[in-house]
Amino acid sequence: MNRLTFLQLSFSLSGFAWLDLEDPAEISQKLLLGQGNPKLIDANTPLLEPVYHAFKSMQDAAAKDGIAITIVSAYRSYDRQKAIWNRKFASNQKAGLSPSENLNKIIEYSTLPGTSRHHWGTDFDIIDGNAPREGDVLLTEKFHGQGPYAPLREWMDRHATTYGFLRPYTNNPNRKGFYYEPWHYSHATLGKKYLTAYRKLDLQKVLKTQGLLGKGHLNQTFLKRYYEENILGIHPDLL
Repeated sequence: MNRLTFLQLSFSLSGFAWLDLEDPAEISQKLLLGQGNPKLIDANTPLLEPVYHAFKSMQDAAAKDGIAITIVSAYRSYDRQKAIWNRKFASNQKAGLSPSENLNKIIEYSTLPGTSRHHWGTDFDIIDGNAPREGDVLLTEKFHGQGPYAPLREWMDRHATTYGFLRPYTNNPNRKGFYYEPWHYSHATLGKKYLTAYRKLDLQKVLKTQGLLGKGHLNQTFLKRYYEENILGIHPDLL
């Protein structure tokens, strides 16, 4: 039995079991915040090694069904997330949104730097590389109905858990926080371990940063709601 076959069998038999994973207590604060130097496969596939092997096994299986699972975003550093945040904040501000409206608009889909699951190397956004790639590819309508990535979404609905992946931001109407993202998947075992370590951090302290637009409005009330709804408003099996 080769290594990938063994890993796939391990997922199926033990509910996303994985051997030799680091203890959550050993995950540094810098890694949790996207400010460290995670051991990623390479720049083209910026995922932790166990995540990559599970992803590659899933990608190979999908290819046999005519689906080309293609990553458009995986690991994202703190600085990269801050740049995304600042670009959106400035654009919304220019459009006339108040600071409160601005923050709430951004967190429909985007995270505060230091709080993204993409900081961990456990999560990724995907499309079908065999389908047309025009404009903004990460739109919900492109993954449903007659959208170009609907077959990918349907394939993932059937098979993602076999390879140990879950969609954090589901379309459950009772879930709060970030909007539904049919393109976003997380390695269930490692994602849960990183979140366990992350929940020990004090957001009021770690999210203070130079050059973050709107930081003066990140008060305790906002951060408490953001933590409970956006960070913890995920698939229950990832908690």
